[in-house]
Amino acid sequence: MTVQLACLLVGIFLPLTWAGVSVPYRSKQLGSVDLVSPREQSTKLTDAGARVVGAQSNAWEALAIFTVANFAAFSVGVDPAGNWALACMIWVAARVAHGIFYIAGQAVLRVLSFVTALGMCVWMFVMAFSV
Repeated sequence: MTVQLACLLVGIFLPLTWAGVSVPYRSKQLGSVDLVSPREQSTKLTDAGARVVGAQSNAWEALAIFTVANFAAFSVGVDPAGNWALACMIWVAARVAHGIFYIAGQAVLRVLSFVTALGMCVWMFVMAFSV
């Protein structure tokens, strides 16, 4: 379970990391970071700044699916030392890549990393149904 918990922890910090990455874009494009209304301010970002916000939103959404997939695998007793751990590690790599490709504007690579991460969640559900 250590691998799965570590991957969940990374998944939790990914959207927070992208939020931090948005700070220089907010400062450069809008003059400062609006701590009172940061969500409203984020709608005014353009180009890479807007893509960082998109990466953050998508990271929260992906985390929800990943969490449920892990819970499903855990609840039915999938072997934590087997392919479940591998799926979690691939998910983390794909999600980190997704954010980087999103911010860089590399749409095809972003979609491939998104599909890879989603595939790992589907694989976890398949493992859960196979127990």
